[in-house]
Amino acid sequence: MPDRLTPPLELLQLLPEAVVQTDALWTITYVNPAWHKLTGHSVEEALGRSLLDFVHPDDTGTLRSGMPVFRLRVANADYRWMRLKLQPKTDDAERVISRQGVLIEIVEITEQVLVEVRQRFLRLLETIDGVVWEAERGVGNTFLSPQVERLFGFTVEEWRADPGFWRSRVHPDDLEEALVIDNAAYNATHSYAYEMSYRLITKSGKVVWVRDLCRVDVDKDRPNRMIGLMIDVTRQKHTELELVQSDNRYALATRGSNDGIWDWDLQTDVLHVSQRFHEIVGLSGAGGLHDDGWHFLQQLIDPDDHERVQAAYRRHLSGDRPNFSVDFRARHGSGRLVWLNWRGVAHFEAGVAVRMAGSLSDLAERGSSYDALTNLPGRPLFRDRLEHAVALHRDHASQAADAPARADNTFAVLLLDLNQFKTINDTLGHHVGDQLLQQVARRLESCVRAVDLVARMSGDEFNVLLESVDHVGAIERARQMAIALAAPYQLGAHSVTCGASIGVVSSQAGFATTDDYLRAADAAMYRAKSHSLGVCVFSEEGARGKGAL
Repeated sequence: MPDRLTPPLELLQLLPEAVVQTDALWTITYVNPAWHKLTGHSVEEALGRSLLDFVHPDDTGTLRSGMPVFRLRVANADYRWMRLKLQPKTDDAERVISRQGVLIEIVEITEQVLVEVRQRFLRLLETIDGVVWEAERGVGNTFLSPQVERLFGFTVEEWRADPGFWRSRVHPDDLEEALVIDNAAYNATHSYAYEMSYRLITKSGKVVWVRDLCRVDVDKDRPNRMIGLMIDVTRQKHTELELVQSDNRYALATRGSNDGIWDWDLQTDVLHVSQRFHEIVGLSGAGGLHDDGWHFLQQLIDPDDHERVQAAYRRHLSGDRPNFSVDFRARHGSGRLVWLNWRGVAHFEAGVAVRMAGSLSDLAERGSSYDALTNLPGRPLFRDRLEHAVALHRDHASQAADAPARADNTFAVLLLDLNQFKTINDTLGHHVGDQLLQQVARRLESCVRAVDLVARMSGDEFNVLLESVDHVGAIERARQMAIALAAPYQLGAHSVTCGASIGVVSSQAGFATTDDYLRAADAAMYRAKSHSLGVCVFSEEGARGKGAL
């Protein structure tokens, strides 16, 4: 749930300025109507997405570091300069749990704004968890932030006294490669950004891993100048090495299932994934370390499945589930959509989830979860989606017992059975029957929205989950399906008709479990078939003839 807002929500809704609130992982939890007027993006489009998705790629680091001025993508795909000073809210352990601020467009970047940004940058140098440096050939470091003493034990004066000091502290096993990169920068003919990782020996003799994010600036008639940020990544390196060892250890065990392995540090948002993980999502050339774990995962998950995936792991983190497993659509590197299963378990310290680990699998490779003939999800995936819909509806009902059901929490289950399928299959052959099932699947998909789910349960039986739909809307959708399925099918040289019997049960029935809804849909479908009704809506009085359409 979003943090309680101050001033009251009603007042925020009326403000002419765009108010933005995010959680600790930059996911937008609230924007007022002024957001749409300023950016052109709808409120619904923003909620649940990362704020960083709307920021120019070159400015995401600036925003994350606390700088208030950046470029934001508006609805027509252009970027405009904005100012957003986010005020963080922290828990008792001083961990950020949310951020809130007012988004303002900067028509002209005035001198006052530039001065403010510069002052903010200088203050950040005092608190940033890394060493900011600047260097020139023959001079050594022309600037070094004071964090060098806290991280590596040397004072600024000690480090800058000797132009070759940095080279003397790089671990001997990494020095040759580091010098090749360093010398290339000193002799570069154009400006560019680069990065290197190496071990550095601190004043106490301890060896730490350093990630150096650098840029070489080449200006005519002056020596090349380098600027950079040295970050202690010893903990991340150790975790990465542990993951590699774990990946090797479990390679044989996972080879049969072809699962990918992942390990997520929730405190740093660093996500480590195995090579197989990247292969499953079509990113086989990517590295195994992702500094912005949730942003990386969000880019993979189909937008229509974001909310459901987030709800699954949040229920686990809140303690409602001992582990989590969720099926979703992902955008493969080739551009096609694939169905994946993401599952794992979190490690808690003092009641707070600090780390998660688990596996990722391609449902197309799990026959019971994915139907190869119709290219539709199977029974396990459908049950998972239905269980999620039932839980959301039940949670809303328990929190607001006297309030009417919200449209985004209502749903309906449809069970369809083809009426003449066995006859067609027996007289024209199984290959014709298979073609018929494939065409039925495509017609059903054409009758639903992206948020809905069509699944093949077995044989000629299909299930449809309609989400964010009321009772009347579900009945109308079922009628459309009945009409679409009743039209003739052209199967090679044969033209056949094959209607369907459809049972419908909506969430207003108020059942407690997934099985209750499936049994009710089955009962309605059986009545539709036995009485040639076409579509039948479940009701307690169904045996007395009510509910038929």
